[in-house]
Amino acid sequence: MEIGIVGLPNVGKSSLFNALTGAAAAAENFPFTTIEPNVGVVPLPDERLARLAAEFQSQKITPSGIRFVDIAGLVQGASQGEGLGNKFLSHIRSVDAVAHVVRCFHDENVVNVMSDLNPLGAAEVIETELLLADIQQCQKAMERVMKPAKSGDKDAMEKMAVLEDIMKNFNEGRPARRLSVPPEINQEFQFLTAKPLMYVANTDEGTVDPKLLEPLQKRAQAEGARVVALCTKLEAEIVQLPAEERLAYYEAAGITSPGLARLAKAGQELLKLECFFTAGPQETRAWLIAKGTRAVKAAGKIHTDIERGFIRAEIYKYNDLVRLGSYKAVQENNLISLEGKDYEIKDGDVVYFRFSV
Repeated sequence: MEIGIVGLPNVGKSSLFNALTGAAAAAENFPFTTIEPNVGVVPLPDERLARLAAEFQSQKITPSGIRFVDIAGLVQGASQGEGLGNKFLSHIRSVDAVAHVVRCFHDENVVNVMSDLNPLGAAEVIETELLLADIQQCQKAMERVMKPAKSGDKDAMEKMAVLEDIMKNFNEGRPARRLSVPPEINQEFQFLTAKPLMYVANTDEGTVDPKLLEPLQKRAQAEGARVVALCTKLEAEIVQLPAEERLAYYEAAGITSPGLARLAKAGQELLKLECFFTAGPQETRAWLIAKGTRAVKAAGKIHTDIERGFIRAEIYKYNDLVRLGSYKAVQENNLISLEGKDYEIKDGDVVYFRFSV
């Protein structure tokens, strides 16, 4: 699953993307360093990995990662083909969620495409372009459904009624994420404003102007979205430092949660992903899956052969390991369960898949 990064020109999107790609390159044992040029993967910090690795004396620790896609071409008028309009719209339609980078920093040397420093205005420009694109998409859908609906096709008539209600809301300025759009309609027509949204407030280095940030936070709260505030320029510089110097910088600056770590965590929550683990002497690794993923599909995250030859999953809870103090104690208390293909993997499950091919 992927999050598309969007933003008006000169808001710090390039700096953010440089930080994202730098974070992957700087992470030891991170499996995503060779990826598409427009994709950045941020390692997802998880303290549970270190505890599991210590238990099994693992040779390697591999975190999971959140994929961010740099989507170029968003300017005012994109829905009408301005800039990279059509290409932009097709790219954003393919991602699972949207991270909107908003300028919340002062710098006279960086041209502001807005008439003034106005995060809310920038957010509205983006939302308007996406909404206009959805109106066009909905209009095309209604045109396709109209003929069978008029001929009395019951399914087409029901679909037309739903689309008409959606169009009414779109025309009144309400995005799809605020509506109760049936999942099958969203699946078929991929409305852009239905995608989960978060804002990345690109702030000044070392300071955050509450006059800029607070209105954006209020808007996000009203939309059920979240705001991650960070300085993209600073984050891009920090990830270039050697690991020891990065840690020293964070400690000296009193930073307990680096910006990219907060962004990755927000991305996990936005995509509603859960984490399970595989752990042993060779490697302890975290794996991200959608909530409700069955064991056989989780096995496929590791390798298609494991999914194809799935026999059963041996599972215990990370919290039980911590509570009892050791893996041996988990075994002695009979807390390892044997689960079949349809078991729903839970966050914190430690799994060993048995398979045969």
